[in-house]
Amino acid sequence: MRLQLASRNPHKLRELEALLRPYELTPLPADVDLPPETGSTFADNALGKARAAAIATGRRSIGDDSGIEAAALRGAPGVRSARFAGEGASDEQNLCKLLADVAAAGDRRVAYACALVYAEPGDGGVRTHLVEARCEGTLALQPRGTGGFGYDPAFVPIDTGDDRTMAELTPAEKDAISHRGRAARALLEWLAAESAAA
Repeated sequence: MRLQLASRNPHKLRELEALLRPYELTPLPADVDLPPETGSTFADNALGKARAAAIATGRRSIGDDSGIEAAALRGAPGVRSARFAGEGASDEQNLCKLLADVAAAGDRRVAYACALVYAEPGDGGVRTHLVEARCEGTLALQPRGTGGFGYDPAFVPIDTGDDRTMAELTPAEKDAISHRGRAARALLEWLAAESAAA
């Protein structure tokens, strides 16, 4: 089955393609407009994107919204993770701002959060299903590693038992513990149950 990804982020497409196998993800057509990420939660934003893509394309769609929450910043940047350093900011600019805003000797606890929404268009409207997942960690003092994207070079997950950042893990190691990996597995379980019940 093909699923329409409601995102133009090539990093998310690459990660979710691997995580959601055997489903095939298709890139968002250029003429499809997604709503702005104005929701107060990751779920709100993921739902808006998934519904918009499903309605515009007539295909089963997946919407994702995710980000990082810093305890020292009372959960910020949260839903503004992609725009933390301003509209159009690069991953590097957002990461630099987070490292500058969290005191070196302060609370370094962080968490990645992900909301994935499945949206299926039909005669009665759009049916949706939401899954959410988290990955807890600490914020490194300096970026390390070349893998991943976003805040990965400074995110040290607690699940590995060592001090490697997400950007220093292999893709398989990251997928096993990441917020997006956990959400994707929960969605696959739901899709399998739906298929078995059909």
